[in-house]
This record gives sequence, C-alpha cells and structure tokens, in this order.
Amino acid sequence: MIKDTGTAARTRARTAEGNAHAEPDTSLAGRAQRLAADWAPTLARVLLGLVLAWFGYHELVQPQLWTGYVPAVSATSTFAVVLVLVHGWVLLMLAVAIIAGVALRLAAAVAALLLLQIVVTLTITGGLTDLTLRDVGVFGLAICLTGNASQRAVLTG
Repeated sequence: MIKDTGTAARTRARTAEGNAHAEPDTSLAGRAQRLAADWAPTLARVLLGLVLAWFGYHELVQPQLWTGYVPAVSATSTFAVVLVLVHGWVLLMLAVAIIAGVALRLAAAVAALLLLQIVVTLTITGGLTDLTLRDVGVFGLAICLTGNASQRAVLTG
C-alpha cells in the first residue's frame, strides 16, 4: 500500500478539523509552492537513491577501481576487494529502500552514517577536495531525509 503523509494530507486534515477561515492560495504561485512543498522531499529521496545505486553498482562491477579508497588495507589485497563488494551491496540495498520508501528514515540514517564515514576517510587521506565536498553535499541530503517525517509515495506494511 502506498501512503501519502505529505503536506497536502495534513492541510486537508486541518481544514476538516474546522479551520475554515484559512482560504488556500489558488494562484499559480500558490499552487506551485504547494506542489514543491509536497513533492520536493520525494524528489530528494529518489535522487539520493539514484546516487547510492550508481556508486553501489560501479563498486560491484569493478571493485578493483575502488580498493584504493579502503582505509588501512592494501589496495591490492583480496580483503580490500571483498570490502568494496560488501560496500557496494549495502549501497544498493539502501538505494532500493530509500527510493521505495521502505523504512525510509532508518535507511536514510544508515546512508548518512555511511556517507559520514566516506567524508571522514576522504578528508583524512586526501584533504578537502572536490570529491570530498561532493560527498558532503550528499551526506547533507541524507541528513535532511533522516529528519523528514513527511513523504509522499512511501510503502507501508
């Protein structure tokens, strides 16, 4: 079942409770603002999921290209390849959960922790680079989704 916990649902509930004095803004700008408020978190969720899926897929297809990012392990070791493969599967599973809206806040929190680890490791090993700052942005998106309880098109049991 798909559940709608968005702003529009809350607005309808408040209006039904007797808040008849507030008239909704029916202008084009008002409708656009409501549309953006209702769907922006869902779009952010899908985009975060796509980023995680992209990197997870590439870690699974060519793990040897990613072993250099594994801290404290030789990049040429089999153990580094195994760690990259596990990391790739975790990224893919988080991507599916986030896009589908399954245990969304938990999946976003786990993704945020994983991205924090990536940011810290990249900062320690290479300093603040464009790569590190990109991941800071993705980390921030995961944090925002962790704190957002209002979402559209989420799966519930």
